[in-house]
Amino acid sequence: MLKVRNIETWYDLIRALHGISFEIEEGKIVTLLGSNGAGKSTTLKTIMRLLDDDQPEKGAIEFLGKRIDRLDTDEIVRMGISYVPEGREVFPELTVMENIQMGAFTRRDTAKIKEEIDAVMEYFPILRERKNQEAGYLSGGEQQMLAIARALMSKPKLLMLDEPSLGLSPLLTHQIFQIIQDINKEGMTILLVEQNVNMALKYAHFAYLMENGRIVRADKPEILREDEDVKEFYLGIATEQSVKGYKRYRRKVRFR
Repeated sequence: MLKVRNIETWYDLIRALHGISFEIEEGKIVTLLGSNGAGKSTTLKTIMRLLDDDQPEKGAIEFLGKRIDRLDTDEIVRMGISYVPEGREVFPELTVMENIQMGAFTRRDTAKIKEEIDAVMEYFPILRERKNQEAGYLSGGEQQMLAIARALMSKPKLLMLDEPSLGLSPLLTHQIFQIIQDINKEGMTILLVEQNVNMALKYAHFAYLMENGRIVRADKPEILREDEDVKEFYLGIATEQSVKGYKRYRRKVRFR
């Protein structure tokens, strides 16, 4: 569905993406993993053309067989890609319903929009209860649900989510990921950026690891979960190798 080929993105004189390439198969959940500053959010913004007009500076991005790396953002949305940014960014002074309706701004089939609103509300019953409340008064988890609901209103073929669990409690994080899985089961393809590596690997079908603007590893989640480096550096699990290294360090300190 999506092919990213050797893209380079720059912020002024700083190269943020160093020729990264990856693919997303239709109907799958694919996750981009990595620490802060790895280039995950920049990748999504580059795909959506939310940076300077000349970014990406090099490379190509294809969606459903068509080049999109020089289109305007609204054209990309009309082609079938929706984006939920980090930090949710709902319209705080608009009501929940008005925020959801804003998600359909590219559509002209007004007769079907009400049906779509009802369908979206099935995923998020709490939003139906709060539909006349200003979005700024929602909790963080409710705002995240609203941001996803708004993105779904454009009827995307590919939904891109940037840190959907950011700032949420473990309970709400599980709820959000369950909703993501339910949306995927209905046929939605999802590109997920997430720092909660454990949750991302639990729900994704394929994963890419990013470091310093580069893709350094690509594999199935079940394989990455058993990798010693992934366990230690991304999942925070002390491996046998790291424990031995720590013991050697303690002995050096003790007899120094």
